[in-house]
Amino acid sequence: MLNKSFLVSALSLLLISSVGTVAADELKFGSVAMDIPAVMHKKLTPMTDYLSRAIEQPVSLRLSPNMASAIDAVASDNVDLAYLTPVAYLKAHKKGQSEILVKTVTNNKASFQLMIVVRQDSTIKTIADLTGAEFAFGDKAALLQRAVVVGAGVPLDKLGSYKFIGHYDNIARGVKNGDFDAGILKDTKAFKWESKGLRILYSSPHLPPYNITVSKNLNKATREKLKKAFLALNGKNPKHREIIQALSKKYNGFAPANDADYDVVRELIKPFN
Repeated sequence: MLNKSFLVSALSLLLISSVGTVAADELKFGSVAMDIPAVMHKKLTPMTDYLSRAIEQPVSLRLSPNMASAIDAVASDNVDLAYLTPVAYLKAHKKGQSEILVKTVTNNKASFQLMIVVRQDSTIKTIADLTGAEFAFGDKAALLQRAVVVGAGVPLDKLGSYKFIGHYDNIARGVKNGDFDAGILKDTKAFKWESKGLRILYSSPHLPPYNITVSKNLNKATREKLKKAFLALNGKNPKHREIIQALSKKYNGFAPANDADYDVVRELIKPFN
């Protein structure tokens, strides 16, 4: 007859083994740090819950405190997939051969533009007139904003001055209030502020949007399950819309993506490499 201590030990080993198996099968979902952790959890938890059900495998969040660590996490295989900006994807791809899976769709478009704006009554009429201007950027980590301005033909050292003031609404208000001569906004925000006293001076080429990037070591079968799950999300379905718009109110869903989609961004950021 087996003694009690032996049974306890055997059960303990079995539990440890089971926990280890579950942990090994769990997929880790990383993200750029667009907001404080509590907000990011609120944005992404509906998605991880959905993915867990859709692929019948647990998916948990592994948030990064900043852009650099989010890039490193997926490039170094510390997370299996990540929600990244266009530039963050390119850096993860270069650093760790991370691969693009899908891209976001905003207002039924799988691309966006960045736009330089001025006040409606501004004397700035052309890009050349920005020489000596006081310019407003958003986040210092948002390299693409600066790249678009340089790509438009305005080297940063030709501006009178420039500051990083956070969110797009801060930029719009700063330009509208006369604190800055010009600033850069995402297209949806620029269109919104056209009726509030701003004028679009320049529009960038169409740019690929935020995306889902996967680790190079994620197996093909799991990758295909994830891709199918993301592409199955339909903004016209009320339940799906809740999941998609928890991430962004402007999102409709996801679209197929490939590395070549991001070549336009590669060209824009070349001067900053």
